[in-house]
Amino acid sequence: MVYDATLVTQVRSALAAAGDGERAAGQQAYMKSPLPFHGVTSPELRRIVNPLLRAHAPTDRAAWEATVRELWDGATHREERYAALALAKHRSARAWQDPGVLDLHRHLVVTGAWWDVVDEIASRLVGPVLLAHPEAVTPVMDAWAVEEDLWLRRVAILSQLKHKGATDVALLERCVLANVEGTEHGSEFFIRKAIGWALREYAKTDPRWVSAFVAAHRERLSRLSVREATKHLGGERRLPRRG
Repeated sequence: MVYDATLVTQVRSALAAAGDGERAAGQQAYMKSPLPFHGVTSPELRRIVNPLLRAHAPTDRAAWEATVRELWDGATHREERYAALALAKHRSARAWQDPGVLDLHRHLVVTGAWWDVVDEIASRLVGPVLLAHPEAVTPVMDAWAVEEDLWLRRVAILSQLKHKGATDVALLERCVLANVEGTEHGSEFFIRKAIGWALREYAKTDPRWVSAFVAAHRERLSRLSVREATKHLGGERRLPRRG
């Protein structure tokens, strides 16, 4: 399918024109990004991109996906990938956020392979699809939780980050236990951190469940995961005793 070449060209041109070379160098160093930055701040990026997306709101699913992929795959600077995510989650595309879009989300995760874009995909793209279509998407999250790619595993762990009382605790438990210490990526910082973050967020809804879960599995959870999970529970010392 042909992408919206006008939108892509305007986004790239506007981001390049707004660049700041000195800021760009600092952004790239901080993010450890192989892609350079233009040096556009997040508020500036929204100010530039949002009017363009309004003016070129997609009306065709195939063209929308093709445009997201072109902005993403053809990016020469990191802000272009941020623009691709803005288009991917744009309100005009809400009708297409169904299980069929997960192939696109998977592509963005695997090729993005870094926390700044992956976490946005997990919480703002994959998460809402899971919430709206649990029967179809839960098996996908179970599969991603044991994938070879650690970023797909991180997405599975974080996919319910914003679900609060609608969290499927059985799915959360499976995703966490599939990635604890001793599993394929269980020693990776981004997996250990994701586990702690997911549990900490759910603790705001059900602190007793999280406290009991951490107590039951603390020997398999990394110290980082436990510390993050219990940050608002009074710390590890407050956990219930096992047995």
